[in-house]
Amino acid sequence: MKTTSSAALASPCSSRRGAAARAAAAAMALLFLLAGTAQAQAARYEIDPEHLSIGFLVDHVGYAKVLGMFRSARGSYSFDESRGALADVRIEVDTASVFTNQRKRDEHLKGADFLNSAEFPRMTFTAAGAKRTGERTFEITGQLELLGKSQPLTLQATWNKSAESPLGGMFSRKTYVMGVSARGSFKRSAYGMNYALANGWVGDEVALIIELEAIRQ
Repeated sequence: MKTTSSAALASPCSSRRGAAARAAAAAMALLFLLAGTAQAQAARYEIDPEHLSIGFLVDHVGYAKVLGMFRSARGSYSFDESRGALADVRIEVDTASVFTNQRKRDEHLKGADFLNSAEFPRMTFTAAGAKRTGERTFEITGQLELLGKSQPLTLQATWNKSAESPLGGMFSRKTYVMGVSARGSFKRSAYGMNYALANGWVGDEVALIIELEAIRQ
């Protein structure tokens, strides 16, 4: 009687398992390759502090809105230009840098009634990503940390332009610059900033105006 070896009996099943394992390994390798490619395409951008404007508008007794700004801020984010994918957004604002072109008002804004800069020197906006709403428009939903509280904040942003800067000198390296305009608003009462709300002297809604240029690293 012909004897069939155990290896021969197991070979069809083993072959199928081996093929499945090789297919799974190939699929995983492809996923890692795609993830690596996507990550490689996303560049880090540092916001140029010399071309960063963060302004705000707040109603004053119903007559008009006070226009102010923060004169010291910084930030960064990642952006994949080929896919239009924005990630890892972080903008830090020095609250003591508030400026409304009126010294007594500025000192009041830095105090405990408003920004309380001595205890909370930073106001920070962070966002993990963004929703692309058009060819060059984005909805950036993140968190604004102010006065020790964190609340949702959504910015409507426009990607104005990305190009090599024409302003580089003969002896300085060329930089690749991205320009962005963003708008948003929040209620200061959500952060416990309730001064002059009851009598209507100072509005609750704070409109934000952000204009920035960022340099690709």
